[in-house]
Amino acid sequence: MTEILNKNTDKIRLMLIDDHKLFRCGIKSLFECSNKICVVAEASCGKEGISKILAQNPDVVLLDLELGDINGLDLIEKVLAQKPDIKFIILTSHLNEHVINKAMKMGIYGYVLKDVNSEFLDMIVKSVSNGAMWLDKKAVQILREINPNVIPVTQMSRANFKSTHANLTAREYEVLKLVVDGKSNQQIAQILNISEHTSKAHVCNIIQKLVVDDRTQAAVKAIREGIV
Repeated sequence: MTEILNKNTDKIRLMLIDDHKLFRCGIKSLFECSNKICVVAEASCGKEGISKILAQNPDVVLLDLELGDINGLDLIEKVLAQKPDIKFIILTSHLNEHVINKAMKMGIYGYVLKDVNSEFLDMIVKSVSNGAMWLDKKAVQILREINPNVIPVTQMSRANFKSTHANLTAREYEVLKLVVDGKSNQQIAQILNISEHTSKAHVCNIIQKLVVDDRTQAAVKAIREGIV
């Protein structure tokens, strides 16, 4: 298997582990033009994954849980025993209470569903590399059901919400929730029965009020701070 050498030490060194070659190719293509992330290795099974992690020493590992020969959680446990600084992001199609709970206790940095938006995935890898944690909002809901004290539910009055989040209007709040769901400006316009121009204007206002650079960062901030 061809390895992509990282000649820029400032880039985030990312490794992919998934037993579907086509899926790995798709993920790798997302980062080919990135000036922040470089895929340094990929593996199709658990044993190969462990070997290449130890050899390549990536910053972040993006892996599926179903690898054929080794369960993804077992792989994470084996690697962290030797290299505790490596940050793991689980990229999966499944939500399982036991798996999510165990993965969190092991110290993973991300639990992401495979239907994630490509821009989100780029942002997640960058955030995790900087030490942040990213959990799909469905995984957060499951964790709250297991132990409500782990991730407290944020419930704000409308007045408190306005003062805390730069006076987002009720309509902007509706738009923000749709942005978090990965909807495009056109889709937002159709759902809310407004023009696409108006939808775009709302998104621009949200970006300015939340003091972020783009809609992806707005969605990230909304989830992190419990805005939606």
